[in-house]
Amino acid sequence: MPERAPRWWWPTSVAIAAVLGCAVGGLIVIASQDDEEPTGCPATAVAQDVLPSVVTIEVTEPTGGGGNGTGALVRADGYVLTNEHVIDAAVSGRAAITVRYSDGRTSPATVVGADLTTDLAVIKAEDGADGRPLLPRGDSDGVRVGQPVVALGAPLGLSNTVTAGIVSALGRYVPIPADTGRVAHLLDALQTDAAINPGNSGGPLVDCDGAQVGVNSAISTVPNSEGVGGGGSVGLGFAIPMSIADPIADELIENGRVAHPVLGLAARPVGDDPTRPPTGLAVTAIVPGGPAEQAGLRVGDVITEIDGQAADNTEQLVLVGLRHDAGDTVSVSYLRDGAERSAEVTLAAPS
Repeated sequence: MPERAPRWWWPTSVAIAAVLGCAVGGLIVIASQDDEEPTGCPATAVAQDVLPSVVTIEVTEPTGGGGNGTGALVRADGYVLTNEHVIDAAVSGRAAITVRYSDGRTSPATVVGADLTTDLAVIKAEDGADGRPLLPRGDSDGVRVGQPVVALGAPLGLSNTVTAGIVSALGRYVPIPADTGRVAHLLDALQTDAAINPGNSGGPLVDCDGAQVGVNSAISTVPNSEGVGGGGSVGLGFAIPMSIADPIADELIENGRVAHPVLGLAARPVGDDPTRPPTGLAVTAIVPGGPAEQAGLRVGDVITEIDGQAADNTEQLVLVGLRHDAGDTVSVSYLRDGAERSAEVTLAAPS
């Protein structure tokens, strides 16, 4: 029997870029491009400007185990933006966090807030990151395919590593199953061929001006003959765009949590033939007084279309809440007793 895959691998070979092991503080590994190359960033200059704003995040459990990832200083007083999966052990209270700055100095840190659904989190360095520069926020909406970018982080614990590449594609959707059985959702992700490996998670993807356009979060790997993903970067990395990360980070700092709007119902896939794809989502529960009930939906209804998409997966219910704000209206088509119906559901904040 093959060994069970490490927790950062998942069956379709998309891996969150975290790593178990110790960070190597102070080691600088820079893979820079030729400054005279017109299609690339001046990576040496970008590294010098950005590295002081990047931290290696070390997570240590009482048993001695742990892991590391990366983060970026995004607000004064030591607030660091990273991935939820980097610090999930600390969220549950079973681990301690230390941030290691680019000059090798360290500080204990605490969790400010985390959102598994979008795989984003904010931690705070206890020393306030005094005198250290914040990473400028870039315009991820203005990013174009083919644009050069630079990734910074601590792959395999090697702090202050810099790699360069281009934006390979825009608008990717990457679901990432977590150990708990829940799924994190990378929405409208930036795909890049800049080398991203375990330990890069939470680190910044920046443009040629050194402004952060994304949060490096996942890689796709080539499965072996047994279908298990493994190895490092094959040039398929994914970063959460700052257009999504910015407001979530702000909400985590202000409230400690993110209140994603809800439809007020639960459902399960249904199908006439178990060997064929589902033909809709059967409503199994309705929140009394919630958006779905107010729109007229009932238990037993079969949703056939939601928000303009054919309904065949319960994750679509989560995505509706991620792509909209409370107060937005979502179109739902459904069957009741064989008759086609439609409704406009106004999303609400969770109670």
